[in-house]
Amino acid sequence: MSKVPTAPSPATWADFYGPNLGYVLEWYDRYIRDPDSLDPETRALFDRLGPPPVGEVIAPGEAKRTAADRPTIDPGVITKLTAATRLIGNIRIYGHLEARIYPLGDERPAVPFLRPEAYGITETDLSTLPASWVLPEAPADARTALDVVRALRRRYTGPIACEFAHVFREEERRWLQAQVESGAFLAPKPPEEQKRLLRRLIEVEEFETFLHKTFVGQKRFSIEGVDMLVPMVDAVIRGAARYGARQVFIGMAHRGRLNVLAHVLDKPYAKIFAEFHASPNKDLVPSEGSMGINYGWTGDVRYHLGARHEDEAVHLRLTLANNPSHLEFVNPVVEGFTRAAQEDRSRPGLPGQDLDSAWPLLIHGDAAFPGEGVVAETLNLSGLAGYRTGGTLHIITNNLLGFTTERADDRSTRYASDLAKGFEIPVVHVNADEPEACLAAVELAVEYRRRFHRDFLIDLVGYRRWGHNESDDPSMTQPVLYSKISAHPSVGTLYGRRLADAGALRAQEARQMREEVQEHLRRAYAEVTSASVHPDIPDPGGEDPELPENTGVTEERLAIINEALTAYPEGFRVHPKVDRILQRRQSHMREGGGIDWGHAEALSLGSILLDGVPIRISGQDTQRGTFGHRLAVLHDLQTGEPFVPLQHLPESRVSFAIYNSPLTETAVMGFEYGYSVQAPETLVIWEAQFGDFANVGQVIFDQFLASGRAKWGQTSGMVVLLPHGYEGQGPEHSSARLERFLQLSAEHNWTVANPTTSGQYFHLLRLQAWRLQHAPRPLVVLTPKSLLRHPRAASEKAEFTSGRFQPVLDDPRRDISRSAIKRVLLCSGKISVDLFAALEKDPEAAGSLGVVRVEQLYPFPKEELSQILAGYPAAEEVVWVQEEPRNMGAWTYVAPRMLALLPPGQALKYVGRPERSSPAEGLADAHGATQAEIVQQALQH
Repeated sequence: MSKVPTAPSPATWADFYGPNLGYVLEWYDRYIRDPDSLDPETRALFDRLGPPPVGEVIAPGEAKRTAADRPTIDPGVITKLTAATRLIGNIRIYGHLEARIYPLGDERPAVPFLRPEAYGITETDLSTLPASWVLPEAPADARTALDVVRALRRRYTGPIACEFAHVFREEERRWLQAQVESGAFLAPKPPEEQKRLLRRLIEVEEFETFLHKTFVGQKRFSIEGVDMLVPMVDAVIRGAARYGARQVFIGMAHRGRLNVLAHVLDKPYAKIFAEFHASPNKDLVPSEGSMGINYGWTGDVRYHLGARHEDEAVHLRLTLANNPSHLEFVNPVVEGFTRAAQEDRSRPGLPGQDLDSAWPLLIHGDAAFPGEGVVAETLNLSGLAGYRTGGTLHIITNNLLGFTTERADDRSTRYASDLAKGFEIPVVHVNADEPEACLAAVELAVEYRRRFHRDFLIDLVGYRRWGHNESDDPSMTQPVLYSKISAHPSVGTLYGRRLADAGALRAQEARQMREEVQEHLRRAYAEVTSASVHPDIPDPGGEDPELPENTGVTEERLAIINEALTAYPEGFRVHPKVDRILQRRQSHMREGGGIDWGHAEALSLGSILLDGVPIRISGQDTQRGTFGHRLAVLHDLQTGEPFVPLQHLPESRVSFAIYNSPLTETAVMGFEYGYSVQAPETLVIWEAQFGDFANVGQVIFDQFLASGRAKWGQTSGMVVLLPHGYEGQGPEHSSARLERFLQLSAEHNWTVANPTTSGQYFHLLRLQAWRLQHAPRPLVVLTPKSLLRHPRAASEKAEFTSGRFQPVLDDPRRDISRSAIKRVLLCSGKISVDLFAALEKDPEAAGSLGVVRVEQLYPFPKEELSQILAGYPAAEEVVWVQEEPRNMGAWTYVAPRMLALLPPGQALKYVGRPERSSPAEGLADAHGATQAEIVQQALQH
């Protein structure tokens, strides 16, 4: 016979509640009617428990009963109990549907299943059930199930609406429920704190009002409608400082940015006003308000600019990241900032990480959060070992409107925040016109992050008082909505009235606050109009300093590094193929032989670590290398345990980290860019699985890597490795789109290189590590595929012990007479190997052609090229040879520069694929035929 489930002895009726209690009551009813039908253990339990406390419940109008006249179990109690439990569960899960979170009116739908009637019971029925029967952790003042239901409705359908049911981690979900249902975070603020909050709201509002009246028609992307954002950010900062943070990194789009700069980052009003006055000639740049062209510097519009601020009150540094108009792309950049700030790279092995030392805060738009894929990519980083930052606090500034787009047109979900639920991120929706509820939401978020080190999202539901920008008229497309908004008081006004009605504030105090803030703004504006304040213009930097003559490494040091790279712990079982490669690397270093690409990279990285430069590498399959060439992480054949030789170099005193990234380019590239900016002493490398796949992250290249220094004075030494080369693998596996990087090249913003030997690559990485300390610039490297193990790309050991990276390599053949050569083939990258191989088979062509390799494309090495081409005095023509189609690759970039470089009478010609819309042939046979034709045309004489 089955038994009643019992709690650990000694059990009481309080140990059973909800459906379990109903089940036990059913058995107790059998115990009353026929005790012998139960097993002895269950009978003994009920003998000890005695009657259930049904009679202790006070029904309406009924006096409390004594133990002597307790009734037997009413069969309907079980039905009522089950129904009450279901009702309570649905209030917890779906109460947000009826919550008062919309400032402009009641948009809440009728939700029948949040009412007792939907379960066949009434409020009277609920009043007959003890509170502990439906909820063991019921509030202390709740005596009945009806009290519990009413308390939960206050918590879940008020100005704060919670969604936690999707959080599957039991401990976290129970903690969240306990915090919300206890109401601890909703305790009324003391009067002085309420006044400070009102003062902050008045500062926010009056700043926007002043800008609106003073700079009529100029864009500012007003915060009005979600004014509470600023006090909420204040609260995040205080919470982070309370728990030991030394830095907070903020990423946000345009809306409210100027207000955050002024009131959170403490950017003086006068400087912000100066940026409005420093707008360019409207005829030249009619749509933007940049300071740029008037000062001979690219710059950026004021609502893209970031700032840093040392908050002495809480001993914490604040950073607001610069952000372009691609709204959410700053998200992974901020995560990279944060990870870099959390890590200690001053010791060998993996960097140490203190999750509490730096906190990320991301502020999103309600249309952008579900609309831009980079949001999901960034959320996916939150739990990954190489990218985790210990919990990001997210705030959606929910205007209920994107540009002129209605909610029904910009997302398929009920809430803008719904994407977060797929990542088990707790979500709180809060009414932006309820200031104290907004701060309560922040307190909950801060405590959750501290306790569980996971993301938390607050959906701040407000409105947008003006158009998308202040020159836009939203009433043309949303007339009904904006008729409501125009009549709706500001949150500062509403909160001031509320405090006055409660007796916490005198009316003249609010007026005095406004007058003081207005006077402050007027004084700041007077400073600007008297020309005493000018906008800050960061120096984007000039050209490179003189480069080192030698980046070689002594033979002794190379031997030490190589020994460590090819060793592994005793008892560690390496895969036979990997072991053969390691043995070959040992042999080539000791006995001579070509050092291939992966081996050269490992030696270079090892030498950089011994020079005291930390290294971080990431990308898809980067630990082994897409083509199995790197093998930076070894795996035990039986246990799978990893071993990273570069983390065990003798004498190394800095960290080395290498991570396989998720299947994304955009977020990971943004993360690594942010990391490189925040950790400028670190060599940060990102590798594309195939160069083509970097296309997905084009916004990061365009808006951050290529232009960040010119726009914001923000420097990065990040390295981008892009596998490139035509091997017959089709359109998405051939070209890294070299032409796009060259098109973005200007003002010494980065280096673009296409090295053809492992020795060149070795020195290029070492040169980049040197640049970190002297002239940091990003480095874009087109890395090979078939050349990774090709004998022609391998270098002898002597090439690593002296010399440096050469931007141009002359023809290495010693048996040619340069004075007799009529035709010079100029090329870059892998095509040179095909040309040299063909010349070996064609002695006639070999003696009449020279092959010069351009290893660095940007900055364009015109001096080096001029010197080398001068060594071919009889040359009548220079032919640019490339694998890529004519409208791709380097041709359109090289051609005008070569024409300016060549002497009169010397022709410049092109050999390569014709113009095409797709970068490569999809059939191997077609590829082979075209490749052979290119080589043949180049060798014609």
